[in-house]
Amino acid sequence: MHGHYGFQCKETGFRCWAFLHESCSGARIEEFLYEKLDRKLPSRTTNGELLGQYMLEAANEFGPGTPYGSTLVKVGESQRRLGGAEREFMQSTAINFLTPLRNFLEGDWRTISKERRLLENRRLDLDACKARLKKAKIAEAKAAAIPDFQETRSRNYVLSASASALWSEEVDKADHELRVAQTEFDRQAEVTRLLLEGISSTHVNHLRCLHEFVEAQATYYAQSHQYMQDLQKQLGRFPNTFVNTNPTPVPGGSSPSSAATLPVQPSSSPLDTGTLSIEEVQPPATGTRKAKVLYDYDAADTSELSLLADELITVYTVPGMDPDWLVGERGNQKGKVPVTYLELLS
Repeated sequence: MHGHYGFQCKETGFRCWAFLHESCSGARIEEFLYEKLDRKLPSRTTNGELLGQYMLEAANEFGPGTPYGSTLVKVGESQRRLGGAEREFMQSTAINFLTPLRNFLEGDWRTISKERRLLENRRLDLDACKARLKKAKIAEAKAAAIPDFQETRSRNYVLSASASALWSEEVDKADHELRVAQTEFDRQAEVTRLLLEGISSTHVNHLRCLHEFVEAQATYYAQSHQYMQDLQKQLGRFPNTFVNTNPTPVPGGSSPSSAATLPVQPSSSPLDTGTLSIEEVQPPATGTRKAKVLYDYDAADTSELSLLADELITVYTVPGMDPDWLVGERGNQKGKVPVTYLELLS
């Protein structure tokens, strides 16, 4: 019973995984048709690859030379890589995990299930023969216990003797049927036992397939994580050319984004950050803020400051500096840091 229950769970798990693997009903119908036509199913484009393709098409319309268009290109390429990694993962798991499991459930396990049902029918037949023999023996004993009327009621005596003989024949017949049913049950039980003994080797094979599935999944998530880290670094260095050098004043003397940006150090002439030496930058008298680092960051050159996730640093900005960057200080160390890697605290 434990083996039967285990494979019921395995079949249920197979159905759940297959639904996850092919969440689209149209895709499942397509695979069914290709399988019936005995043709190889073409590789389907994943949603990530479609998203990347649409982003690249939109980038061409906006112009890949524009800031927004070039950003769309970067993000679109990353989405295509993510979609490609997903497709490779699905193909790998379909070949190394899903197909062997499906072949077993549709082949060997179907045969085992058929033999188990046949064994159950043999057991029911055996139980019925046992009950029939028991009933015949009880009836024979009752017929033999009827008193012998001899001369007074010779006719009843004849009837009693005749009934006892009939039940004796019924007992013999039931006993023969029981022996036949027992033989058929024993033979079917041996066939089923031999089939179930082969499951142990099947378990070893499926265990290997399960390990390969976990390895493929770990590789897929590691690739996806690396792709997103690379994209974050690219966007962190992406120059923001949308800065409005002549902002329109608003009532109250503050700009609409003043609440979301750092105070800017007053200066009569903006500095060109391309020629600004980081050693020459001095923190403003007011306007420095604390920031928590969200992700690790490796400095690209000596003007940047490497970061470690969860550390606290002091940040500020200077006139003319790219809004996507801040000047960060940690003890005696100083350098540019990307805003997207920080959470401003105060």
